[in-house]
Amino acid sequence: MCARVLVAEDDEKQAEVLRLYLESEGHAVVLVPDGRAALDEARRDRPDLLVLDVMMPKVDGLDVCRILRGESDVAVLMLTARATEDDLLLGLDLGADDYLTKPYSPRELMARVRTLLRRTAGRREPPDTALRAGGLRLDPVRHEVSVGGRPVETTPGEFQLLETLIRQPGRVFTRRQLLELTRGDDRFVSTRIIDVHVLNLRKKLEPDPQKPVYLRTVFGVGYKLTAENEPG
Repeated sequence: MCARVLVAEDDEKQAEVLRLYLESEGHAVVLVPDGRAALDEARRDRPDLLVLDVMMPKVDGLDVCRILRGESDVAVLMLTARATEDDLLLGLDLGADDYLTKPYSPRELMARVRTLLRRTAGRREPPDTALRAGGLRLDPVRHEVSVGGRPVETTPGEFQLLETLIRQPGRVFTRRQLLELTRGDDRFVSTRIIDVHVLNLRKKLEPDPQKPVYLRTVFGVGYKLTAENEPG
C-alpha cells in the first residue's frame, strides 16, 4: 500500500532514517524540519500520512495536529519523547490517529505505519466523479457506464456522446452540435453517426429501446437526455 508520507522531524539524522525505511516500502516521502513547514506542505500536497514529531521549532507538533485536524482528515502518527499518559491522551484528543514514544525502533514505526494506512485507507478513496440521471450512471474518470447498477460496455464514440448529454440533462442538442462537441471540426463525418450512436446506446441502456426513457428524440431538433422518471 504505497502512500504519500510527510515526515515532520527536526532531527536531520532521524528524519533520514525515517525516509529510508518508508521509501524501502514504496512510499513517496517529503521531509520538513519544523511545524510551519509541515503545515505549508500538508496544505499544498495533502499527504496520506503525516509522521509528526511533537517537539519542533516554530510551531510544535501538537498545534500542527490541532490545526490540520480542523482542515483535513490526513492520518497522523505522532512521535514524542514525552511518555506520560496525559501526553498520550492530549495528542489523541487533538486528533492524532496513533502515538509512538521515543526511543523507538524503525521496525516498530513501520509496523505502526502499515496498520495506520490500512485503517485509514477509506479516507484516501478518490471522490465519486460519477454523473447521474435517474438510474443511469457515467463515471468520466473511470470510463464506466451503468444503468440500474448493471455495467454497460460502450464504444469510445458512444461514451463521449453519452457524457456530453448527461452533463446537461434536459438540454436539447441538435445533431450538428453533438457532432461538433464529440468530434470537433471533423468535416468528413456525417451527423448520421450521431443517430447510429443513439440507436446503439438505446439498445444497451433502455428497458424498451422503442420507448426510450433516457435518450429522447426531440422531433425536428435533435436529442436530449432525461432522468428515468421525467415525463416527455
